[in-house]
Amino acid sequence: MPDDTSPAAPADADGDVLLLTEEALDEGDAERIAAVHEVEGVRAVYRVLVPADTERNLLADVVDHLSLFEMRAALDALREGQPDEREARAEAATALEQSLAALRAAGCRADGEVVQDDPLPALEAAVAAGGVREVVVVTRPHAVEDTFHRDWASRARESLGLPVLHVYGGTARLG
Repeated sequence: MPDDTSPAAPADADGDVLLLTEEALDEGDAERIAAVHEVEGVRAVYRVLVPADTERNLLADVVDHLSLFEMRAALDALREGQPDEREARAEAATALEQSLAALRAAGCRADGEVVQDDPLPALEAAVAAGGVREVVVVTRPHAVEDTFHRDWASRARESLGLPVLHVYGGTARLG
C-alpha cells in the first residue's frame, strides 16, 4: 500500500479497494469503478482478484442465460461443459491482465492475482491481512445466485464486515 505522500493515494484513504471480478473489466467498467472512489481528483489503489473458474455450475449458467433470453449462450454453455484447471487458470490470468490494464488506463494503481474457484477465502485472507477499506464485486447477472443471495457479493457482505459494492460488468447497473 502506498504511503500518504504518494500522488496516487488520497490523503484520507483508510486502505485499498479489493476488487473481485469474474471476467475482464473493460475501460467503461474501470472508469465507473474508479469514479466511485476518486477523492479530490486522486484515484484509489486496487487489489484485483480473479478466480480460476474450475467448478462452474452448468445448470446455473444455463438458467442465467435463459433468464436473460440468451438462447445461443445457454446452448454454448451446455456444449462447453466444465473447463479443465489449466484452461480456467489461463482464462483468469488473461482477465486479470486486461483488468489491471483497464484500471491503470483509468489512472489507478492496481495489482492483483488469480485465486481459487471459490474466492471467499481469498477475500477473507486479504481483509484479515489489513489495509482494505471496501470490496467491489463485478459479475454478470446470475439469476439463481442473485435471487437467493448466494452470489459472491452477498456472501462477502455476510462474512467480511466491510462495505461491498456489487456491479454488473459492462453496465452501470448495481447488483
